[in-house]
Amino acid sequence: MPEFYKKQKFLYPMYSLAFLTLVTITILTYYDWVIGVLTFAFFCIVVFFLVKFELMFRKHLEQYTSDMLTRVKKVSDEALNRMPIGILLYNKDYGVDWANPYLSSCFGQHSLAGWHLYDLAEALLLFVKQETDDDVIALNKRKFRVFVRREEKLIYFFDVTEQTQIEKMYEDQRTVLAVIYLDNYDEVTQGLDDQLRTNITSHVTSLLNEWALKHGIYLKRASSERFFAVLNESILVQLEKGKFDILDQVREETSKKNIPLTLSIGVGSGALMLPELGVMAQSGLDLALGRGGDQVAIKQATGKVKFYGGKTNPVEKRTRVRARVISHALKDLVLESSNVIIMGHKSPDMDAIGAAIGILKVAELNQREGYIVLNENDLDTGIKRLMEEIKKNAALWSRFISTEQALEIATEESLLVVVDTHKPSMVIEERVLNKIENVVVIDHHRRGEEFIEDPLLVYMEPYASSTAELVTELLEYQPKRLKLNMLEATALLAGIIVDTKSFTFRTGSRTFDAASYLRSHGADTVLVQKLLKADMDHYLKIAKTIQNAYIYKNGIAVAKAEDGEYYDQVLIAQAADTLLTMTGVVASFVIAKKKEHSIGMSGRSLGDINVQIIMENLGGGGHLTNAATQLQNMSLEEAESQLRDVIDEYLEGDTKS
Repeated sequence: MPEFYKKQKFLYPMYSLAFLTLVTITILTYYDWVIGVLTFAFFCIVVFFLVKFELMFRKHLEQYTSDMLTRVKKVSDEALNRMPIGILLYNKDYGVDWANPYLSSCFGQHSLAGWHLYDLAEALLLFVKQETDDDVIALNKRKFRVFVRREEKLIYFFDVTEQTQIEKMYEDQRTVLAVIYLDNYDEVTQGLDDQLRTNITSHVTSLLNEWALKHGIYLKRASSERFFAVLNESILVQLEKGKFDILDQVREETSKKNIPLTLSIGVGSGALMLPELGVMAQSGLDLALGRGGDQVAIKQATGKVKFYGGKTNPVEKRTRVRARVISHALKDLVLESSNVIIMGHKSPDMDAIGAAIGILKVAELNQREGYIVLNENDLDTGIKRLMEEIKKNAALWSRFISTEQALEIATEESLLVVVDTHKPSMVIEERVLNKIENVVVIDHHRRGEEFIEDPLLVYMEPYASSTAELVTELLEYQPKRLKLNMLEATALLAGIIVDTKSFTFRTGSRTFDAASYLRSHGADTVLVQKLLKADMDHYLKIAKTIQNAYIYKNGIAVAKAEDGEYYDQVLIAQAADTLLTMTGVVASFVIAKKKEHSIGMSGRSLGDINVQIIMENLGGGGHLTNAATQLQNMSLEEAESQLRDVIDEYLEGDTKS
């Protein structure tokens, strides 16, 4: 505490004492004037010193106040002009009225008065206007955290350059785990002698070691077909920029030796513990393999998944061991259930209905009640024709039920078999999926990020032409109590024919084996052709759409339907198929309205363009050669613009890789 404050505490009681003394002197003078005079003289001396102390106190107080004001002003000037904090005042037009010297020096200017916030940084203007939430803004190669007081039109800038650099350094050095798998090693090397098998393994290992050494990755071989890799986020970013060119390198190098090996890589990244990263890496590998292999799946802590590669069609497996194992497992699950409910995707096609009828037969062969969920208000022309044929068979037609009936008969012991899709959002009725705990998934599409949660059994083979082909193989390993009737076999064959475009796309030896099996059980090819016939109106709509087609880039054809017309998804797909048959077209995309606020888009290719990746970037999915998506609340022109942007991005990445 300052000294004069202590003196001040002393002076206040002295004033009170002087007053009491003066009263006492007056009384003493009344009784004895000599004592009174002496006492008064002493009183005067005391008063003199009191006044002197008072004057000294005032002088010290003024001096202290003056010093404090000088120091506060100096500190204020220091804070305003010299401390590393930017301060800016702007006006209603977002022009700079004043900025402190520190902020001006950041731009190498003596003054920023007269500048506009846009001149400083576009992001700053957007933040002040509350059009963005990002409060860290780059100003002249430095990072500042910005605080705005909009009522005073005042902005504070705090330099966080070093902080952001440290944060980036931390993020770059975060550990990333990867699992690398040789997709078809057993299939390709089956029958090879030991020396040739060893040479192939050594060659692939050498390629991977060179790649790891080049990028600073720790690589450890776990088995003949599996490797583990440890890297960091900065290395992962570099690999993503190169589109994981190791996939192409391994594929091309092994193809030269007539042994086409491909890689699948699962990556786990994010601020997680090592065990969690390992689980994510394995999950990413499962996802990559479920999509057909020859690709990378990066699973992030946020739940987002990135895909790279997937440029080749899945290789058909020559053995049926997996089909036999799955068939026996399905049989056990059916026997343990009270009934079997089968459900496909919305707007079911021949493949979904045919596969559902095949699973219905599996339930019948194992003496369990089976039912197929169907929404009769969501059928295209071909399916309606098939349903007319089915209605002629009373026993089979009685097994088709509505979604409400499915919810009524579903119990804790029911088994739900989902065919031709693995996405919860795509099934006919999600309430049925949510109600039944025991779920089996049978599908031939490449696995997407969205997947049915915790299924008991999953049979996904992207190499297969159709789900009907997979179900036909499962039927061959079921009990032989009953044979397929003509209509059941025809429905399954129709599913195969539709998805293979009459055995021209995605057709392997096992596809013909399945077709032969169905033909031997009475499948009627003439009836299939009747079911698949297109009517004149549909054909004219397709022709009208193709008339508007144009080549966008690299043999990629794009066609957009008329704005006032509506198409179903099957018609859009047929238009894309037809467009692909044109000379010079390697990939085709057709855009058309399905409803007032819904747009359908189908993509087809001959294999050089991965339409699945393009459609996935637009929220859809499918296969390398055929995929589709649906867009909501936008015009045909906006959908076309989005498609072209995604194609540009795909072609740019393909060129880099």
